[in-house]
Amino acid sequence: MTPIVLLSFLIIYFAVLIGVSYFTSRKKASNADFFIANRNSKWYLVAFGMIGTALSGVTFISVPGAVKNSAFGYFQFVLGNAVGFILIVAILLPLYYRLNLISIYTYLEKRLGYWSYKSGAMIFLISRTLSSAFRLYLVAIVLQKFIFDAWQVPFEITVSVCLLLIWLYTFKGGLKTIVITDTLQTTFLLGSVLLSIGFIASSLDLNFVETFQAVESSSYAKVFFWENFMESKSHFIKQFVGGIFVTIAMTGLDQDLMQKNLSCKNVGEAQKNMLTFTAIFVVINIFFLSVGALLYQYAAAQGIDINALETPDHLFPEIALNHLNMLPAIIFMLGLTAATFATTDSALTALTTSFCVDFLSFDKKADKDNPALVRHRNLVHIAFSFLILVVVLIFKMINDDSVVNAIFRAAGYTYGPLLGLFAFGLMTKSGVRDKFVPLICLLAPLLTFWIDRNSLAWTGYVLGFELIVLNGFITFVLLLVASKATQNKSLPAFSSSIERSVSTANQTK
Repeated sequence: MTPIVLLSFLIIYFAVLIGVSYFTSRKKASNADFFIANRNSKWYLVAFGMIGTALSGVTFISVPGAVKNSAFGYFQFVLGNAVGFILIVAILLPLYYRLNLISIYTYLEKRLGYWSYKSGAMIFLISRTLSSAFRLYLVAIVLQKFIFDAWQVPFEITVSVCLLLIWLYTFKGGLKTIVITDTLQTTFLLGSVLLSIGFIASSLDLNFVETFQAVESSSYAKVFFWENFMESKSHFIKQFVGGIFVTIAMTGLDQDLMQKNLSCKNVGEAQKNMLTFTAIFVVINIFFLSVGALLYQYAAAQGIDINALETPDHLFPEIALNHLNMLPAIIFMLGLTAATFATTDSALTALTTSFCVDFLSFDKKADKDNPALVRHRNLVHIAFSFLILVVVLIFKMINDDSVVNAIFRAAGYTYGPLLGLFAFGLMTKSGVRDKFVPLICLLAPLLTFWIDRNSLAWTGYVLGFELIVLNGFITFVLLLVASKATQNKSLPAFSSSIERSVSTANQTK
């Protein structure tokens, strides 16, 4: 596959996305269109489009590559994800709709106070910027290696062009455009993974039944790991529990994915969206793990030296672009590009929304569509594009791990305080000494890092994805220490809040 062919494909792909953007934003897009699509999104489009946002290029490349070292153990984490999604449907979505939120962090202001609100919003901005940069880095290194290195284009230019293209099709329509483009990109993503399985199986001379048997009987097909609870990060309990809380934090407490849910007409449609999304999410991850097993079998059959790869993340692109024919290569690049840009475009919109609402108070302006506010929104959009660029370049200098591990490891530190804040708000009736909350949100990750670095020496226990639970628990305990003796009655605590939310949900279905 020549670089010029791949580049031509990318140009056509982005021309399609920009064309979609043009038709969805011909009518002047208001801030309500940009932030929550005027709460007029179809739930089935949101559910389908969220697949591309949630999976990203990390799932597309890193999950198949990680099969080498962890077999299908990642599916334990996915099962935890599914439970986390159901908890979001039952608890968080009704609450957000009852409060009629644009930014979900407004809940923290209503429940705990000004500094708690700003701390939660800032945690999201940092967390989503880091995770989006990690995901963009993954596709950028593939584009660099297989396209732009041929013309000696610097990596910095590759990433900058990617971000510029994303900005071009999102800056006017925002979420209104992204609901449509993500639906298109998810179609490409799902089609790509299914076709990739077919191409690899065909190269191994396997029919449908033989492909299933080859995956099932391979040494990579082990799903559940019960051995060595103390030292293994792959143990079922660690993966499953970590999956639940990572999902609650990175989806239910994340403006990006919740913003799409809040664009539905009512909570009933948002819940249908999430349940449909959950079912597709579990199934598609099985396919990605199957791709990994088949890739390693293909490498063994063709004598490909997998140890020569810089990282397992390079296995899928190496085989798709250098060992299969042109059509599988195009299909692979289509899926990878769709997965990664569906995540990054959505993140840019969510970051812009959060900053405009949580720090510039757009929702409190009398004229929300004042041209000056639209200009400010565009400037914020550009600023976050530049910030993601900087983080990608820094990550390129320091990363020596699989990107999927780096993302969820970072999430354990950055989303943990957010998990603790919302847990405290929902599960207690106490107020908090609000001015101490920013300090608590800094102290909790530092204590978590200290424990993580020393837990093996102290107890023989190695923290895995459940690190986020520890971080959230420390935040929760520190908030309890800083809590007020008098009850904060501005919002009800967990039990009464959920009862009222579920009642509201039933009324609006």
